[in-house]
Amino acid sequence: MIFTHDTEHALATVVDLINTAPEASGEERLGDLDGLRAFVDRNSFSDIRELTGRDLAQVRSLRGRFHAVFGATEVPEAVELINDIVGGVRTTPHLTDHDGHDWHVHFFAPGAPMGEHLAADCGMALAYVVSAGELDRLRTCEAPDCARVLVDLSRNRCRRYCDSRTCGNRMHVAAYRARQREATAP
Repeated sequence: MIFTHDTEHALATVVDLINTAPEASGEERLGDLDGLRAFVDRNSFSDIRELTGRDLAQVRSLRGRFHAVFGATEVPEAVELINDIVGGVRTTPHLTDHDGHDWHVHFFAPGAPMGEHLAADCGMALAYVVSAGELDRLRTCEAPDCARVLVDLSRNRCRRYCDSRTCGNRMHVAAYRARQREATAP
């Protein structure tokens, strides 16, 4: 484990959020409140009030802002983007051990709207990545036809694809077939 479990969970959440965009998934997966509810359920959020259209709009806006962090190539650029995200919400760090999870920190204010919840917790997770000197772990899948993002949590920073079962396998099979063609070419 490179980061604490709550930070890694928040990083997985921000990856899932960014990958709900049409550019990444081929369809808008946050097109309505049902899509937002599915996202909330998939990521096991706690302390979520009833979701509204305003929540949906805030989360979709935040998705683009988080995506910009993954596109940052220099630390000062990432810092500015993250500070802008986190600086726009109330943060009230507090320890909690809800739902069978070990003690961890929540940065959002209790009862905060969904957008603030994401901005605080996911923004702080990204801040930890940058402050640890690990910006290069925030990546876009290297498959030529994929725009999904990933966080490379491998020890030796070797993860190149968003999912080893899809993009990774496709690229490895393509490379294998190319080697086979080359080996049998006259």
